[in-house]
Amino acid sequence: MTLSALPTLGAFADPVALAIVGGGTLAALVLRTPARDLLRGIVALRTLARRSFTADALLAQIDAFSRISARHGVVQLDRSVIADPDVATAIGRIVDGAGGDDVTALLDQRRLARAERHRAAIDLWSAAAEIFPAMGMVGTLIGLVRMFVAMTDPATIGASMAVAVLATLYGALAANLIAMPIAARLRRAARAELVERARLVRPLAALADRERPRARAVAA
Repeated sequence: MTLSALPTLGAFADPVALAIVGGGTLAALVLRTPARDLLRGIVALRTLARRSFTADALLAQIDAFSRISARHGVVQLDRSVIADPDVATAIGRIVDGAGGDDVTALLDQRRLARAERHRAAIDLWSAAAEIFPAMGMVGTLIGLVRMFVAMTDPATIGASMAVAVLATLYGALAANLIAMPIAARLRRAARAELVERARLVRPLAALADRERPRARAVAA
């Protein structure tokens, strides 16, 4: 980029058009989205820089738990440090004597709740992709109205036309280069995580079925 190109890029900057598109989109999202889901959509941006979720490490940990419980009893699993909340909850239920069906139902319920949280974040950015162009059209109409009102003042026609044109540009760029890609990446990551977490159900349920008689005997 040369120095001579800088004034040309500056011509594409208009704070009024940016305020209409950005502020209007934010206001629309706040009005149509519960605060909890709005926060989830913003927090979900942190996951974009992470690798896709894989259950391999958790499966290896579950296998280690199976060996520990076979040698020392299922109660020993209570002392284990488990970072994943789903596995930690399932192991806690297994220690308490839950069977395989109970553990399966628990994990299915938690996976469904997780899917709902993912959906809330995806819906937020999908809605933003729809609102951005609409706010761009609003900015265009505002700019045209300003231009028609000030037809007798040539000095303001250019600024009003800039708002009209740049608002549409900002809306299109924000929708197609920001909101839609974020929604698509969140959707892919959520789908991959749900598929991977489904792999945890069978080994945890098998561990529960194997250890349930022993857990009952210890409790007795």
